[in-house]
Amino acid sequence: MLALILHAHLPFVRHPEREWTDEENWLFEAITESYVPLLRVMQRLYAEAVPFRLALSISPTLAAMLADPLLLKRYRRHLELLVALAEKECERNRGDDDLLPLSQFYRDFFSETHRVFFQDWNGALLSIVRELRDAGAIELMASAATHAILPILEQSPPAARAQIASGCDYFREVFGGEPAGFWLPECAYSPGLDELLQEQNIRWFVLDAHGLEHSRPQSRRGTFAPCFTPAGPAAFARDMELSAQVWSAESGYPGDFAYRDFYRDIGFDRAEKELAPLSHLHGSFTGIKYHRVTGQSVAKEPYDPALANEKARTHAQHFVELCRERLNNDDNAQHDIRESRISSSPLSSNALLVAPFDAELFGHWWFEGPIFLEQLIRRAADDGLPLTTPGDYLHEHATLQVVQPATSSWGDKGYLDVWLDEKCSWIYPHLHVANQRMITLANRYAGSASSEQERALRQLARELLLAQASDWPFQIRNGTAADYATRRMRDHLFRFGQLATSLEQNQLNSDFVSQCKERDNLFPHLEWIHFANCHSERSRGISNSPPEGSEMSRLRST
Repeated sequence: MLALILHAHLPFVRHPEREWTDEENWLFEAITESYVPLLRVMQRLYAEAVPFRLALSISPTLAAMLADPLLLKRYRRHLELLVALAEKECERNRGDDDLLPLSQFYRDFFSETHRVFFQDWNGALLSIVRELRDAGAIELMASAATHAILPILEQSPPAARAQIASGCDYFREVFGGEPAGFWLPECAYSPGLDELLQEQNIRWFVLDAHGLEHSRPQSRRGTFAPCFTPAGPAAFARDMELSAQVWSAESGYPGDFAYRDFYRDIGFDRAEKELAPLSHLHGSFTGIKYHRVTGQSVAKEPYDPALANEKARTHAQHFVELCRERLNNDDNAQHDIRESRISSSPLSSNALLVAPFDAELFGHWWFEGPIFLEQLIRRAADDGLPLTTPGDYLHEHATLQVVQPATSSWGDKGYLDVWLDEKCSWIYPHLHVANQRMITLANRYAGSASSEQERALRQLARELLLAQASDWPFQIRNGTAADYATRRMRDHLFRFGQLATSLEQNQLNSDFVSQCKERDNLFPHLEWIHFANCHSERSRGISNSPPEGSEMSRLRST
């Protein structure tokens, strides 16, 4: 069996104070190149009755932006200007046999995206996600409120608890129902997080391979089967060999010379005046890219969509065959699997391959990714490779080994190195102090806050949650938008400090609270009380830990 898991996430980059920002363009690119194409693939497969199931997480910060009227208005305008720019490119390239078809391709691509998003979907992308969930095509997962690194926050347990609880609250508000799965930001896990997840009745989560490979006791099936944690939720570990095929630009599929080159964009090739009406994208990405990867030793060749699409089909077939080979190599499942590695007969093994990916990889970073994913699903259906989700797997397998996964993450070196790098180490003392101030204020005002204090406490919690986002240390460490990430950290901590001081001194400034809310307006019903120790004690009271032993049956509600 194969479990495909997509995690869609962007940091909260809404900037009402400016007409245009590079950061809001991150959202527009992801909608155009990833979210719309991926959801259209799912709609098409469902309409054609192609059997498939996959798990999907949409981070709370991304969900908030996808429903924001200001950002939707700006996205509509952005698409309209892209269509106009593509029309200009068609005129500019009318005598070029290589570039004219590509200009027309992008004009049609942007026009079709505009039609689908604003006419067919009425700008309500999250409604399409809910429809696919209700139709049984996808299993939705919750995630932490602002994609914080939870093992780091565990130094202040109520802060980690607030990230998890607030994320689950927002899931219930946006999608309805109770989340069974939870995406750990950056797949970062440490012992104790299973208890916080159990408080929200979370049944499963995803971590990197070495989280199970180095578990105590050691996982008997490695990554080929999940394990229950001591507190109850099941840990599903990603298969590294499958992941490398899709993640790696050097050894994996995206680096193939037939695919579209991500970095070569007319935003860098054209003069500023030639990019009108999107002149502000000069020196940035427009989404119009005329070249394929080609290789570093030769000049870039024109992109050929038909060639790239055919290559994506070939790679999808290879991926399905690799899945069968991986399943055949699971010693514990040998007796359940047919002798032929590529037999079209269904597999009966309970061995599971877990393939989690950032959703933005498909379409944005790897333009042909949605085509690959669609062909993979069709091939899996034709070849009898069952697709499942972690939730479905748990319904069918009531007894699993109980282990404590090791502290781990994905990313460079696999142990939080990316987010604890010396370039961003200055962040954490400030966050620790802010966490403690928030916990103290939440305890102080629990059960006694006035409506005005409630409003300030809610904004105080928003600013802290936004400061905790994993995106800022990631960008600082990698040198991508480092100045922006540093500014965001300092701005959120400054606003937090001002609000905290006003609450500590009982001198609230309503105008300042309003200004902060106008800028950082996500989570309208945020429960600041999640940060209170007394609230945490009540939450711990509902935990239902499994009995001691090496294996357990699923004891919690489904």
